[in-house]
Amino acid sequence: MTLKLDTLAYTNQLRRLPPEHKIIFAFTTLIISLCSHPLVQILIVIWMSIWTVIYAKIPAGIYLRLLTFTIVFCLTSLPALMVNGVAISHLEIVKLDAFYGLNFGDFYIYMSRSGSIQAWGILIRALASVSCLYFLMLTVPFTEILQTLRWLRFPVLLTDLLLLMYRFIFILLKTANELWTAQNSRSGYRNWYTSMKSLALLIGQLLQRTLQQYSQFSLGLQARGFAGELRFWYPRCYRLSPRYTIEAICGCVILIGLEICQNAGIFTRV
Repeated sequence: MTLKLDTLAYTNQLRRLPPEHKIIFAFTTLIISLCSHPLVQILIVIWMSIWTVIYAKIPAGIYLRLLTFTIVFCLTSLPALMVNGVAISHLEIVKLDAFYGLNFGDFYIYMSRSGSIQAWGILIRALASVSCLYFLMLTVPFTEILQTLRWLRFPVLLTDLLLLMYRFIFILLKTANELWTAQNSRSGYRNWYTSMKSLALLIGQLLQRTLQQYSQFSLGLQARGFAGELRFWYPRCYRLSPRYTIEAICGCVILIGLEICQNAGIFTRV
């Protein structure tokens, strides 16, 4: 999946747009999504999906799968907000907040109205924020993000650490895939017992193999004259698109205007 996403970042239809414009656009919409109401956040999810799937031509299946990961991750934690429990003696305190519940001994477990509203708000905010980051991840190669950060005078040490971490992810995934393929070819996952045993061996070998390959990567850098700063080259052949620029600015202004109307209660009065 990571290799596929990296390939899409280099081959999408928005590839020739200046990376600094896409980064500014993504972080502007991210800030709006973090400070806005659910209505505006839903519009951000739809709008960023249009930019990613229709404008950048990212396959809809991959994009929906990424959003599904976010939804599943949120659903594992949201029940803690929605489900509450109190002693039977304190039932009257939460009677207005509970819309469904069951008795378990001396306790009353119920679904909370306020908790459900809070969980819904967190889910929508997470989807809006992640859709902005997905747009950035799927349309801007990582090296161009680092180059833009250096252009913005970010510390070289920070950008080098980000690049090494990015490379480390690829090494980790490659090592895990090789170990899994070797185990699977020997029927290491034919049943539950052997699967758990093979998984334990894979986890145990994964760190050791990854550190070995990372050590070889470090030796390779030193052999090539590494002088304390990682440098990378990319062609500066970008084209400014007035249409996309105007659409991005107008869209952000409309979203901010909708949020101002929400805060003023205009939609509520209507």
